[in-house]
Amino acid sequence: METLHPSFWAALFGWTIAQLAKMVNCFIESRRLDFSYMVSTGGMPSAHSAMAAALATSLGLCEGFDSPIFALGAAFAVVVMFDAQSVRKAAGEQAKLLNSIVDELLHEHHLSETKLKELLGHTRLEVFMGCLTGIATAAASFRFIHP
Repeated sequence: METLHPSFWAALFGWTIAQLAKMVNCFIESRRLDFSYMVSTGGMPSAHSAMAAALATSLGLCEGFDSPIFALGAAFAVVVMFDAQSVRKAAGEQAKLLNSIVDELLHEHHLSETKLKELLGHTRLEVFMGCLTGIATAAASFRFIHP
C-alpha cells in the first residue's frame, strides 16, 4: 500500500495547528481549556485558510510551483479564503440578526430558545493569519517529513 502524499499531511497539520491555536487563544482569554475549539468554525486563525494554504504550498514544494497541480491548489486556497471572509462571515452576521429578532419575539410568543451559531466566518486578519500558519506548516512539513 502506498503512503499518502506529503501534501495531505501538510494540510492536516495546518488545520490541526490552527485549531490548537484557537484553543490556546481561548485559554489565554478565559483561563479555561475548551476542547470544542478543535472542531469549531470562526476565530483566530482561520483553520480552513491554514489547511488550504498548507495544501497549496506543499503541492508547490513537492511538485513545483510551475505545475498544474500547484495552480489547482492555489486556486482552491483562494476560493476557500474568499469564502471564509465573505460568504461565511455574512452568514454569521445574518445569524446574529436572526437571533436578536428571536430574542424580541421570545417574550411575546413561546418560541424555542435555540440560538443560531454566529461565529461562522472570519475577518481578513484571521484569514491572513490562517494563510501564514498554513505556509509555515507546509514549509516545516516539507523540511522535516518529506523524503
